[in-house]
Amino acid sequence: MKNYFEFYEIPIEFKVDKKALKHKFYALSKKYHPDFHTDKSVEEQSMILALSTLNNEAYQVLKDFDLRMKYILQLKNMLDEGKDKLPQSFLMEMMDINEALMELQFDPNPEKLNEAQNNINQLKESFYLPISALIDNYQDDQDNEEELELIKNYFLKHRYILRIQNNLDKFATAS
Repeated sequence: MKNYFEFYEIPIEFKVDKKALKHKFYALSKKYHPDFHTDKSVEEQSMILALSTLNNEAYQVLKDFDLRMKYILQLKNMLDEGKDKLPQSFLMEMMDINEALMELQFDPNPEKLNEAQNNINQLKESFYLPISALIDNYQDDQDNEEELELIKNYFLKHRYILRIQNNLDKFATAS
């Protein structure tokens, strides 16, 4: 796996300076733009194209908080797609929300939809608050597997909640 943080010459962090990130992206875009290397050999042009592609991929991941979190967890070998499981207690907590979603699907109700959206927003906030300090103060050179495990659990819950929120958004547009 390519290390986008190394490529951008920035530390591995969950919170990045978006302005500096964008500035680095534009600088590398200019440096590796294929149109500026038409006089180079085929091998060099191929290398420049690969670097330009890497720059675009890196920027797409690093600018997005959720993608960046997933990427860091993958870099740290903390995610095993398909094998990572959500805690049973969380899934039980989500049962009521999923039942409310099914009701909304068959019986649209703007008030209940609004209530469900508010509940989802409160849940997202309640999941984030306990790990916000870990995310804000993360330092790669002080890896703490327990902290990364907490962040991973947040990530998995957050991803689950986003799927629910996407379903709610579909119901909202259908109403």
